[in-house]
Amino acid sequence: MGKGGSLSEGVIKNIILSYTYVAIWIFLSFTVIVYNKYILDKKMYNWPFPISLTMIHMSFCSTLAFLLIKVFNFVEPVSMSRDTYLRSVVPIGALYSLSLWLSNSAYIYLSVSFIQMLKALMPVAVYSIGVLFKKEGFKPETMVNMLSISFGVAIAAYGEARFDVWGVILQLGAVAFEATRLVMIQILLASKGITLNPITSLYYVAPCCLAFLSVPWIVVEFPVLRDTSSFHFDYLVFGTNSFCAFALNLAVFLLVGKTSALTMNVAGVVKDWLLIAFSWSVIKDTVTPINLFGYGIAFLGVAYYNHAKLRALKAKEAQKSAQQSDEESGRLLEEKEGGRKNEPDN
Repeated sequence: MGKGGSLSEGVIKNIILSYTYVAIWIFLSFTVIVYNKYILDKKMYNWPFPISLTMIHMSFCSTLAFLLIKVFNFVEPVSMSRDTYLRSVVPIGALYSLSLWLSNSAYIYLSVSFIQMLKALMPVAVYSIGVLFKKEGFKPETMVNMLSISFGVAIAAYGEARFDVWGVILQLGAVAFEATRLVMIQILLASKGITLNPITSLYYVAPCCLAFLSVPWIVVEFPVLRDTSSFHFDYLVFGTNSFCAFALNLAVFLLVGKTSALTMNVAGVVKDWLLIAFSWSVIKDTVTPINLFGYGIAFLGVAYYNHAKLRALKAKEAQKSAQQSDEESGRLLEEKEGGRKNEPDN
């Protein structure tokens, strides 16, 4: 009874911790998205400089990541040669900088709710690019699911009250670059046995992003900021915004480390619905019935996609377990037969 009771308490504790990590990640992800919208939107804080905002984030995150790794030894750095860094990390940094730049730019033109609906296309983009680079096998069933997600997003776009073509192009570009980045991580890093958690990822990738973003910043935003004499850097707003962005990466580290990446995907769906509700009720963005109907179709497609991934993961684990069991049985049989051969004849 004592053992059963302690086991039950342990399981309950793990469940509570898992839900706590999920809640923290949802809260921080929610906060960063709404905060970025607040800063960039011309009707709110009115600081429409997405490259500058992204560079502030990258500067803050790279500095804290350096302190956590090199000074406080919070996590171990990854052993990486200069050639590996240039060939693998730098291209990923370039893709990440483009993804962040475009996604932050979209907040100037589109509502928070509609952006979340467009983000439902991420599995479609990841699967399509994975097939293109031969990291995913083409399956008619999966492609039908991808088409259903795309169809749902198209309906949501048709029903959008504040549809802006340029904003949609920016967000779709951000999805495409982010999906390419995720596939490139598999090709350029995972295939070489290099795994980066969110802290080490920021340590290696954030300086690359900063370098890449400085080029368009000098051409696009620096001249405007230079001529805007009335602007004064708000340390409270940009400091807290950057801290939230870094805390979100820590939350990803905890969530994926203590649960799984699939749990984060499922939590992401919950977060998207919460953001849509918040956008409609607090920011007063218009959410139409056609919006919700289209996103509902896309939501079901994404839910099925996550279910299929979970099923495939369980099947792979079961196959691995069966293989290990067979190997163990074979080893015991060999030992038993070897013991019989070594027995003296009477």
